[in-house]
Amino acid sequence: MATTASNRRLPAVLWPLMFGNVVIGMGVMVVAGLLNDIRSALDISISTAGQLISAAALLVSLGAPLLAMLVARWDRRRLLVGSLLWFALFHTLAAWAPGFDSLLISRVLAMVSAAIFTPQAAACIGLLVPAQLRGRGITFVFLGWSVASVLGTPLGAWIGGTFGWRWTMGLMAVLSLVAALWLQLRMPKGIVPPPLSASAWRQTLLSSTLMLTLGITVLSAAGQFVLFSYMAPYVADRFGLGATALSTLLLVYGLCGFAGNAMVSRWIDRIGPPRAMAWALGSIALGMGLVSLTAGFAAMLLAIVPWGLGVFASNSSQQARLVALAPVLAPASIALNTSAMYAGQAIGAGSGGVLIQQLGLTSLPVAGCAVLVCALTLSLWADKRAKRHPLHIQP
Repeated sequence: MATTASNRRLPAVLWPLMFGNVVIGMGVMVVAGLLNDIRSALDISISTAGQLISAAALLVSLGAPLLAMLVARWDRRRLLVGSLLWFALFHTLAAWAPGFDSLLISRVLAMVSAAIFTPQAAACIGLLVPAQLRGRGITFVFLGWSVASVLGTPLGAWIGGTFGWRWTMGLMAVLSLVAALWLQLRMPKGIVPPPLSASAWRQTLLSSTLMLTLGITVLSAAGQFVLFSYMAPYVADRFGLGATALSTLLLVYGLCGFAGNAMVSRWIDRIGPPRAMAWALGSIALGMGLVSLTAGFAAMLLAIVPWGLGVFASNSSQQARLVALAPVLAPASIALNTSAMYAGQAIGAGSGGVLIQQLGLTSLPVAGCAVLVCALTLSLWADKRAKRHPLHIQP
């Protein structure tokens, strides 16, 4: 009986990995809640401030697969701890940035850590947990993004609106140091997933099944970040409200994200990643559609619920889906999925800036909903296609 209980319990090392994702997730998302404060303090437009999201996302998109190849033989404790220290360094520089250009450079360089930490933490889970707990282990580590959304992003937005955005950047630096120390103390040495051969990378890139699956990630992220990137000015312009209301909205969004990911974490090994992904995408599309219809802030809070329930559930479901499709190619496919996610964020933030200039802020949720419907359609079709044409991986 004791052995059975042990086999069902996730190892303690996943906790600092999860907290590392809290820090990375907060760093990625918090800027969206600071745009009003940054544009006011630095006297720039909404679209210019949005470059802090789109430019950083573009770097991660291009860097994730390249860095995955570069660090393939590195000990994962050294790699992951080092990426958190890098995150701390450049958030410190961001806090002291004298102008927008220096802030943009610090922000973009900080996001190198996002290109490394999340995909490499997920890729080494197979060496830390039993095979039958792999899906649960991945979704547990990704709970960190939900926690970041529940606590970190609303807190960062409130601190930025109350004391100034530089204090939020300083908080990010401190949290990064705490995460690095915890992981250094708990992560065992010698965790080095076997590096992928050129043949494995080739099979990943030439697999139509995997590429279709990654296309879902691009569409999902793009649809959401059309609006999420500009949530602060959207709330201020639509409802005439400030930092407290924005923090409340982000808190509700994050709580729902945590709940949705927790539910998927419990069910995913029974219902399968494709069904979990379909549920998550449908929930996000519904939420964004409802947001476009809201006339008051109370209605906005209700509309954000289904979006929040699906957001992090979709991320972790997609990771588990890629691992299930081709376990031996997981380091490559997960790195490419991170690339796809940030490519979508860059596309969404950039497109959102254009839409604001051409059609105004109210056009954002409609556009996002339409893209999410496309993502759901592609996900359902890709699942049917994968069943008809299963992958055959060559050694």
